[in-house]
Amino acid sequence: MRDKLSILGHLACFTAYLIFGLNIVVCKELTTSGVISPLALFTLRSMGAGSLFWLISFLRPKERVELRDLPKIFGASVLGFFLAQISFLFAISHITPMDCSIVASLAPFYTMFIAAYTLKEPISAQKIGGVVLSLGGVIYLILNNTTPSGEVETTPLGVMLMVVNSLCFALYLGIFKPLIGKYSVITFMKWVFLFSTVMTLPFSAAELLKVEFSSLPASYIGQLAFLIVCATFITYFLIPVGQKLLRPTLVGMYSYVQPIVATVVSIYVGMETLTITKVIAAITVFAGVVIVSRSRQKEARG
Repeated sequence: MRDKLSILGHLACFTAYLIFGLNIVVCKELTTSGVISPLALFTLRSMGAGSLFWLISFLRPKERVELRDLPKIFGASVLGFFLAQISFLFAISHITPMDCSIVASLAPFYTMFIAAYTLKEPISAQKIGGVVLSLGGVIYLILNNTTPSGEVETTPLGVMLMVVNSLCFALYLGIFKPLIGKYSVITFMKWVFLFSTVMTLPFSAAELLKVEFSSLPASYIGQLAFLIVCATFITYFLIPVGQKLLRPTLVGMYSYVQPIVATVVSIYVGMETLTITKVIAAITVFAGVVIVSRSRQKEARG
């Protein structure tokens, strides 16, 4: 049973971070096109996904949230969605995908040390080795990949915002695992998105009113739908599932899937061809995930 649950956790994390990889491309196109501002895009994602979570919650047995836990859920909303997504959406216009991936690859390091402090999760040599191996695979892929022409040059602001993004999400993974395990995913996430919407709507209402949705091309409407349903609702449903079944460090390790996804998409659309570099990088990344996973299993048996 434990092995089956572990497989479910891995599948949830892999799917979520695969979508996160596509999310980078879609968000960059929408925010740099000038069609919608980063703040307005964040609000649409928060309102859309939140509405879906609340709708589903009405169709299932009600779960009561203790009043003392609401401030904690508010904190989870600030770190895991509000600050993490706002910093990412503003960063994407000021950093190239290559540099974005490099900075994002530091997330498992943050998660590992935060989990060690908050959950007393041991940092074994095997676990460190797995993280370093996967990080090496990502850097190898990035440094041996050609950056497409015409991209915005990376600025210190973009790097700083991506550091904030990775650190906030790592804090979310490490600090709120016990709270997430206490409630169902639907109950937890409906409050997370409600709080994030309340926080941002007063500042983004004017920008939302400027968007002429009726005149948007069908491609942009499709991209917005993907961001709301897939990159927000589905991913933030799957991440808590992974958090319930896997250690925070291992959940964070799946952030390495994002640059691999970008490579596969580039090959699919004909922008790049499969090379030995990409094969080696992919094998190295997932080998690191396996090492960390086995380290976790040893700790559980011990």
